[in-house]
Amino acid sequence: MAKRGLSEIAQLRVALAQINPTVGAISANSELIVQQAKLAVKESAHIALFPEMTITGYPVEDLALRSTFRAASRSAVASLARVLQEELCGELVVVVGYLDESADGKPQNAVAVIHRGAIVAKYVKHHLPNYGVFDEFRNFVPGDQSLVVRIHGVDVGIAICEDIWRSEGPVSDLAERNVGLVLVPNGSPFERSKGDARSSLVSQRAVDVGAPLVYVNMTGGQDDLVFDGDSIVVDGEGNVIARAPQFDDGLMIVDVNVRAHTGTPDVVISEERIPYYKPSVPGVAMRLTDPAQVWRAMAVGLRDYVEKNKFSSVLIGLSGGIDSAVVAAIAADAVGAEKVYGVGMPSKYSSDHSLADAAELARNIGLNYRIVPIEPMVGAFLDNLGLTGMAEENVQARVRGTTLMGISNQEGHLVLATGNKSELAVGYSTLYGDAVGAYAPIKDLLKSEVWALARWRNAMAAQWHEVAPIPVNSISKEPSAELRPGQKDSDSLPEYETLDKLLHIYIEQDGGLEAILAAGFDRALAERVIRMVDAAEYKRRQYPPGTKISTRAFGKDRRLPITSAWRE
Repeated sequence: MAKRGLSEIAQLRVALAQINPTVGAISANSELIVQQAKLAVKESAHIALFPEMTITGYPVEDLALRSTFRAASRSAVASLARVLQEELCGELVVVVGYLDESADGKPQNAVAVIHRGAIVAKYVKHHLPNYGVFDEFRNFVPGDQSLVVRIHGVDVGIAICEDIWRSEGPVSDLAERNVGLVLVPNGSPFERSKGDARSSLVSQRAVDVGAPLVYVNMTGGQDDLVFDGDSIVVDGEGNVIARAPQFDDGLMIVDVNVRAHTGTPDVVISEERIPYYKPSVPGVAMRLTDPAQVWRAMAVGLRDYVEKNKFSSVLIGLSGGIDSAVVAAIAADAVGAEKVYGVGMPSKYSSDHSLADAAELARNIGLNYRIVPIEPMVGAFLDNLGLTGMAEENVQARVRGTTLMGISNQEGHLVLATGNKSELAVGYSTLYGDAVGAYAPIKDLLKSEVWALARWRNAMAAQWHEVAPIPVNSISKEPSAELRPGQKDSDSLPEYETLDKLLHIYIEQDGGLEAILAAGFDRALAERVIRMVDAAEYKRRQYPPGTKISTRAFGKDRRLPITSAWRE
C-alpha cells in the first residue's frame, strides 16, 4: 500500500461504548444507547461505536426466528434515530448493532449508521450467528461486501465480529477500498484459553487493511456466557493505542489519527475536516491475571443471571467443603454477602468439622446462615422404602436438594448448584440431590482449579487487608460427600490431580484412549475414567447452566449422544 503524506492525516474522536445489554430488553437497551450517546457528545466525540446486536442483546438464539422479535428490533432502531436527534445527539455518528431480516424473512446480523435523526446506512451480514456460541466459519460467507461511510472527510469501513476472523472477504475489500479507519462491533465471549489472541487478531487485521481499527466488545453475563469487554484500538501498524479494562462497563474516548479522502465511499455523511485539536492521551488497561479473569467471569456471570432474571438473593447448601465455600465466596463478590443465604444440612454421618467449617465460612463472608438437620427426613424415607447402600446415600443427597428447593420456593432465593467439572465429567453427583439449582457457577472448573482459585482469593483478601473468605480447613481437608461413615471422594474416584490431567486430555483436547495412554496413564485407569465420562452424559444434560470459561464447556461446546455404542 502506498505511503500517504502528512497533509492527508486527519483526526477523529471515537467513543467506544463497552456496555452490558440484556437479551430481549429492547427498550432498556435503547435507553442505554441514548445514555452513552449523550456522554459521547459531552466528550466531543465524532463517532460512537456500540457492540454487536446491542439493540436486542446477544446472543438471541432462536428468538431470531420470530418475526415479531425481528420487527421489534427494526422498529427500535428507527425510533432510536429519532430519539437521538431529540436528545441533541444528532451530529454524533452512532454505529449500533441490531437484528434485521432479509427480503425473504431470514434473520440477519446488522449494523445501523445513524446521523441527524435518520438511518443513513446499514451493513448487513448474510447470516446471523445462531449456533451454541461460535463455530468459527460455519456462517462465514466469502464475498460479503463491506460498507464504507465518509465521516468528516474520512472513509470509515465497517465490519462485524466474524468478518475479521479471516483476511479475505470484508477485510480484503476494505483494504482494496483504501479506508482510513475500520470500526468493528463485537459480541465476543470470554474464554480463559484465548490469552491475548484478540489483540493479536485486531493488530493483524489493521495491518492487513492498512488503517487504524477500533474494536468494541460488550460486557456482562447472558445465561452461561460472559462478555469481558477488553475493547481495543490499534493504529495502522498494529500497535495498541488504547484498551479498556476487562469486565467493566464504560465509555472509552480515543483520538485516532486517520487518512482523509482515501477512496470512494458508499455513503457521504460529511466532507468537512475536523480542525486540529489537542488529542487526549489514551490509556491501555493492564489485562487481569488468569485467576483474576476467571473469578471475575464467574462473578459477573452469576451477578447478571441473578439480576437479569429478577432474583434478589441466592441460596447455597454449605457442606464445609471446598466447592460450596468457593461458590459462596463468588456469590458474595457477585451480589453482596447480605444477599447470600447458606444452609447447613447435617446428617448422622456429618463430621463436627464440616459444620464448624461452614459456620466459619459464614462468619468470614458475613452471609446469612442457618442449620436444618436432615436426619428425621432421611429416616422417614428409609423407614418407608427400606433403602440401603447407594440408594440410602442418594436419599440423603436428595433430601438436601428438596430442602433447598423448598426454602427457595418459600423465600424466593435462587438456588446455586456447587458441582465442579471433574464431578460432572465422571457422574459423581446425584440427580435431584446435589444437582438441583438454577445456576452452577463452578460448573466449568476442574476440582484442582477450584482449589487453586480458593487459595488465590484468600491471597487477594490478604492484599486487600480483608478477612480471607474461605476457611483453611476447607482447602486442606480431603474431599468427602459424607454419605457414609469415613467416606472419601477417593474411594470412588482417582486422586483429583491425576483425574484432572486425564480429563484435560479427554475433554478439553478431545483426545481418545491412545492420546491418554501416550501421556503415560495406566490403561485400566484410562478405560475406567472414559467409561465413567461417557456414561454420565444423561446427568450432564439435566444439570443447571453455569459460567462458561473454557473452550469445551459441558452443555455449550461438548454435547455427546446419550445413547451410543461407541467405545474408545
